[in-house]
Amino acid sequence: MPVETMSLRFEALGDAHITELTAETQEAIRQSGIQSGTATLFVPGSTAGLTTIEFEEGAVKDFQRLFDEIAHPERDYAHNERWGDGNGHSHVRAALLGPSLTVPFTDGKLLLGQWQQIIFVDFDNRPRSRVVVVQVVGE
Repeated sequence: MPVETMSLRFEALGDAHITELTAETQEAIRQSGIQSGTATLFVPGSTAGLTTIEFEEGAVKDFQRLFDEIAHPERDYAHNERWGDGNGHSHVRAALLGPSLTVPFTDGKLLLGQWQQIIFVDFDNRPRSRVVVVQVVGE
């Protein structure tokens, strides 16, 4: 079974900023030449995560607010005490969301719902360069 591995590289803003990756994932599938299978996206890092959402302003703001309610940046975090980098909340948020997402595709097209897009959420407390690994498996 063929396997193709690629990387998506982009600049992220931090502070729960959301980047849509649907088109880039679709392009990775196209470049792989694989027609049916799964595309797995993975964040090599511990302060970001991946999921799907309806990528529109209201849903995005609601999702970002949720993370402030669950793991507010101003709380005390043991990670901050040990490392002094102020991103303890980033690690907690990323662990809750998770570092990977797998989406099936058929006939070279992602099988997402009409209002469902793939998103990367950067929880860190500063802008930085990011990489998402995309592995396409199938036939």
